[in-house]
Amino acid sequence: MIPKMIEAGTDIFRLNCSHRRGGDFERVYPLIRKYARMMGKRVEVLGDLQGPKFRVAELAGEPVPLVEGEVLEFGICKDDDDNIRPGRITMKPTIEQKALVRAAKVGIDLLIEDGLMKVNVVEVVSETELKVKVVR
Repeated sequence: MIPKMIEAGTDIFRLNCSHRRGGDFERVYPLIRKYARMMGKRVEVLGDLQGPKFRVAELAGEPVPLVEGEVLEFGICKDDDDNIRPGRITMKPTIEQKALVRAAKVGIDLLIEDGLMKVNVVEVVSETELKVKVVR
C-alpha cells in the first residue's frame, strides 16, 4: 500500500503516535523510508504527538452528572480519598496534571476525557485548585 500511495503523489505521511499499538510506528516508519528511497522520491514523515491531557480521578460513588452552567471545584487530589463527587472534579497528582492546572487562566476552556467534558475556568484558587463552569 505504501508504494501505491507514494506513486499516487503522497509526499508526507502522518503517523498518529497517540493511538499506536505496540510496534506500529517502528514497523511503518522504516517501510516509508525504504520505499521512498527505492522509488527515488522525497517523502516526509510527520510524527503527530499527543498533547497533554486532563485525566480525572476515580468516582467517590455514583456517576456525577455535569449540569451546563454549574460551577464546580476542579483540582488535584489532596489525598487518596479526594475522589470525584458532586461539586468537585479531581485529577491524579501527576507532574503533567499539576503543570496543566498551574498554567490555567481565567477564561480558558479545558477539555476533559478527550473532549467529552468541557469546562471554562472562572477562578484560579491556587496552584492546584480552580473553579470551573460546565460548558458541556
